[in-house]
Amino acid sequence: MDEFGEILTKTVKAEQVGQRLDLFCVEGFSDFDLSRERIKQLISNNGIAIAGMSKIKPSMKVEAGWIISCEIPEADDADPEPENIPLNIIYEDDDVIVLNKAAGMVVHPAQGNWTGTLVNALLYHCADTLSGIGGIKRPGIVHRLDKDTSGVMLVAKNDHAHAHLSAQLAERTLSRIYMALVWDVPIPPVGTIDIAMGRDYKNRLKQATKRGESAGRNAVTHYKLIESFDDGMSLVECRLETGRTHQIRVHMQAKGHCLIGDPLYGAQKTLQISRAGRLSDGFDKQAIINFPRQALHAHKISFIHPKTEEEMSFSADLPDDIQSLINKK
Repeated sequence: MDEFGEILTKTVKAEQVGQRLDLFCVEGFSDFDLSRERIKQLISNNGIAIAGMSKIKPSMKVEAGWIISCEIPEADDADPEPENIPLNIIYEDDDVIVLNKAAGMVVHPAQGNWTGTLVNALLYHCADTLSGIGGIKRPGIVHRLDKDTSGVMLVAKNDHAHAHLSAQLAERTLSRIYMALVWDVPIPPVGTIDIAMGRDYKNRLKQATKRGESAGRNAVTHYKLIESFDDGMSLVECRLETGRTHQIRVHMQAKGHCLIGDPLYGAQKTLQISRAGRLSDGFDKQAIINFPRQALHAHKISFIHPKTEEEMSFSADLPDDIQSLINKK
């Protein structure tokens, strides 16, 4: 049976009535990235409870006013194997590592990717010094990047640093700025996308906007046009106020400016061909249409050092594959 730690509670609102308990918990406790199966395990092991009820089951329909608590299991020692995988480290001291993650690298072990991940590489690089707060499969990981998103990541090397940085993330004082290459030109050129998000129930690999739905979680992205290219595509800076899964990809899709190459939220092929047709002959239009990953790069991160309290900022230039798309022949 799990050893439990921190207790979180959520109260069912009127507009959430009728939702299955397991789905309510997936959304309500989504900061911990608990799958529906994991929620069911926690219910079986008394890790999830409803005030005033002795027996609950995943299929129960929630009712207004229910107070649902979830005890998050304490982190175990990390069990992934260390692997000698090169890391592009920008900065490192006794408390933190800032690195430039390559596109294609999975952050932590999961089904189908038990080896070759960033965690495997960090375990080799840092031996036994990584924080265990993140749990058995992701020691030291303060925040994540999608497998095919490149760029700056912050890693904690001890539990004090992890708790300090996680608090900054929760309080939104840890700043993250991304660069995205999108179709068309955003209007206005500077703005804020404030649309709630949640899991897409038709495809659990995807997230979806939840306009007017309480099941969604608050999500805010501030964007700024950096450069447009013949009105066919644009380089856009995106600053996260919140950090939901796939947030920039979903928000830019909602605004009508899908990321180039995005396999989940990308534009229809006809729109891609139309927008690419606006580009001058100096661009490799076919390479842009066939770009094999979302053209998203974590450009800059700013935070307060957990020990020195110094304000620190680090950045990484666009990787060659994205840069090649905006370089004319």
